[in-house]
Amino acid sequence: ALMVVACPCALVVSTPVAIVSAISVAAKNGVLIKGGIHLEEMGAIRSIAFDKTGTLTKGKPAVTDVVLLNGITEEALLAAAASVEVRSEHPLAASMVKAAEERKLEFAPTEDFSAIAGRGAQGTVNGEMVYIGNPRLFVEMGIAMDEIAVIVERLQNEGKTAMVVGTREKFLGIIAVADEVREDSAKTIAALKQAGIQHTIMLTGDNAATAAAMAEKVGIDEFRSELMPQDKVSAMEELLKKYGKVAMVGDGINDAPALALATVGVAMGGAGTDTALETADIALMADDLSKLPFTIQVSKKALSIIRQNIGFSLAIKLVAILAVFPGWLTLWLAILADMGASILVTLNSLRLLRVKPEE
Repeated sequence: ALMVVACPCALVVSTPVAIVSAISVAAKNGVLIKGGIHLEEMGAIRSIAFDKTGTLTKGKPAVTDVVLLNGITEEALLAAAASVEVRSEHPLAASMVKAAEERKLEFAPTEDFSAIAGRGAQGTVNGEMVYIGNPRLFVEMGIAMDEIAVIVERLQNEGKTAMVVGTREKFLGIIAVADEVREDSAKTIAALKQAGIQHTIMLTGDNAATAAAMAEKVGIDEFRSELMPQDKVSAMEELLKKYGKVAMVGDGINDAPALALATVGVAMGGAGTDTALETADIALMADDLSKLPFTIQVSKKALSIIRQNIGFSLAIKLVAILAVFPGWLTLWLAILADMGASILVTLNSLRLLRVKPEE
């Protein structure tokens, strides 16, 4: 009887069955979790960092304002910008190309094109080198921004990204681009705070004014702005030192290093790049940000059930072992206690399959 009740069957199955049940119910609801360790880590997370473009926003920016300078026409400005940006893969570039295509403008052949990481792009259009990018691009070229500073600041305060178009001799214009916020972003941030997330942080390459406007709109606690792709890794290192365990939610190839460094990396499955999906520990398969609170809910529920199972298994074994020595526990009762405990912890774990996302 002692040998039977000493067998740790129930204790052994306590964790695996709960983990498999939790991963299964998550997959059923559109969340792919790549392992039990990531499920457990998610339950201990108290801070989450978000990429902005494609995560909090739809990742499909559109041109909202066209400011003309030095006598250029709107058609000429958009054509020049699109001629350079047509060879770029950046979402902001795509918005300008789309605006030019909607107006049925013709693109001039562009030579010597090059993308400037975190700044913009440049290319020779009709024999003249045209630069397009954020104000930092022109500041680093040694061009004074006094002429357009007020306009740029106004657009940024409206939550728009101001892209300056010009040459080394003069500014041609400013094209403002805005990305539409996901309908569920603010609701998701609120749900995360109710789920116990104490710190939400936004990481973006946008300027401080645009980032502040976005953070206020969706309810983000803090933000890091004007980040180059490599700066997101530094920002994540800083957050890990500050908060301990931090999850990262992103979708782009430039988010992959930060996703890998974070305690738990979460990728947007639909719009996310292959690199981000490969690097991440969890993928939201339908690009549904509202599944994030559900993932935390499942993780915490799984951890709770694992503790219940372990506690119950140890308690029933202790009682059974103590009952052996006075002779109260017969062999059949020992078998019943051992197998009964295993069945009960299994059934308790299967309760996770009934967890559903909160409406």
